[in-house]
Amino acid sequence: MGFATHLGPWLLGTVKNTTGTTAGTIRNTGATIVNQSAPLVFGTLTGTAFVLPAGAQVTGVTIVTTTVFSAATTLLLSIGGTAFTTTGTITSVGSVNLSANATTPGGWLNVGSTDAIVTYTMAGTSLTTGAATVFINYAVEGPDGSQFPASA
Repeated sequence: MGFATHLGPWLLGTVKNTTGTTAGTIRNTGATIVNQSAPLVFGTLTGTAFVLPAGAQVTGVTIVTTTVFSAATTLLLSIGGTAFTTTGTITSVGSVNLSANATTPGGWLNVGSTDAIVTYTMAGTSLTTGAATVFINYAVEGPDGSQFPASA
């Protein structure tokens, strides 16, 4: 089985356009949720994880640690150069769900009108072991953040 690439949001639902005021006649389509992931290893303390498409709306961020880091480690994620979330100290194997920083929740709502590079910075003292994966879930939307075209 291979991979397929689709441009633009996939809208799922049964009613594309609102034609009335009752269930079954009101638009019920919504953008699908997708994810990207990138491995993080102790030897690479900064780097590019991946790129989110213009208009993407972040719905969740999870860090899954598979190998304990040799020293307490924190992870800072940035979207388009703006820091948007920081882990607590990673000290064990397991998963951690992250939240947006109070000062930058807008980065979660719409990454902007152009594709946004997601970068990371790990901080730890003399790391010699450790591995984790960062997962970002998001809805693919139009570059302006819309899930539905202005004219149908």
